[in-house]
Amino acid sequence: MTNPYEIAAYYFPNYHVDPRNEKLYGAGWTEWELVKHARPRFEGHYQPRVPLWGYENEADRQVFARKIDAAADHGLTSFIFDWYWYNDGAFLNRGLEQGYLQAANRDRLKFALMWANHNWVDIFPLKRSQYENPLLLYPGQVSDQTFEVMTDYIIETYFSQPSYWKIDGCPYFSMYELFRFIEGAGGIDKAQHLLERFRAKTRAAGFPDLHLNAVVWGVQLLPGETRLTNPRDMLKQLGFDSVTSYVWIHHVPFPDFPVTDYHHVRESMKHYNLKTAAEYDIPYYPNVTMGWDSSPRTVQSDRFDLLNYPFTPTLGGNTPDAFRKALEDVKAFLDTQPHKIFNINAWNEWTEGSYLEPDTVNGMGYLEAIKAVFAVP
Repeated sequence: MTNPYEIAAYYFPNYHVDPRNEKLYGAGWTEWELVKHARPRFEGHYQPRVPLWGYENEADRQVFARKIDAAADHGLTSFIFDWYWYNDGAFLNRGLEQGYLQAANRDRLKFALMWANHNWVDIFPLKRSQYENPLLLYPGQVSDQTFEVMTDYIIETYFSQPSYWKIDGCPYFSMYELFRFIEGAGGIDKAQHLLERFRAKTRAAGFPDLHLNAVVWGVQLLPGETRLTNPRDMLKQLGFDSVTSYVWIHHVPFPDFPVTDYHHVRESMKHYNLKTAAEYDIPYYPNVTMGWDSSPRTVQSDRFDLLNYPFTPTLGGNTPDAFRKALEDVKAFLDTQPHKIFNINAWNEWTEGSYLEPDTVNGMGYLEAIKAVFAVP
């Protein structure tokens, strides 16, 4: 029997060597360096987190094959790759192109793109003295010429893959910061034209259409915007097909520092899901977050205070059993909705404390929770 639920996990691909990172941080650098050197910042703080499979190279197809098998065996149906493309080209794409796409078992797990078009700033790690103004490395706004080149590449390189995730035959493409895309395009009318071009090119490639998804974190009005009265109007004009979320901390306050209780946030997200589903005229695909701890992205010798990201509260009590309860919540919500689609943060956000991959403390516990809730054989 086919599982009626689409269970996607975000995949953050900074665990392979990339020329941009090597130029800044030295030969062979990956974000595993921050994971290795994290330390406890307060009493009871679980750091460093140690991956059960070791500090793997995700651009190795055999390494990625194990990830695919573990994900598929426990009920996941797709990875949504955090995908980066700036005005000067691609970034962090080898995990997808040399890892996932070259894995012999890639047909077991679909994939899609979430264009992470945010500003890339230097937080690897961030000094406490720079928390208000981290160094900008790659601006998130791209020109219309860049968008054209980028979308041509997406259609040819990714949409053409048999394992690309489609909804009603339409390739799913998500955007992280809609306002930044509009700024780069030069206004909402030009942004609308670019998205219509993207749709037309997708149809010309043989697909019924494009499924455009907006991460609601990135749906906000531009400063001084008066013609559009709310984000719903913006999404309607641009023709988006659905909205979703990336991580709980975007939507629910974490009231206690340094640790906010996972149960508190989980209960708040139940109300958020109901409110958001009613707010939009298009389908809403909810998120379940496994955990949160961005302290590895701070200089470990600095005092850990409540400041801007990554100096934020952590989530505590996010055991596999607590995560299972969050999955039960979202399953109950989806059972009232026509679309049984949700996502999980994340497969491997190790430096944000949110990962399904096994560690040396909980093993496969978070993956087993998914398997249990969604009755995966």
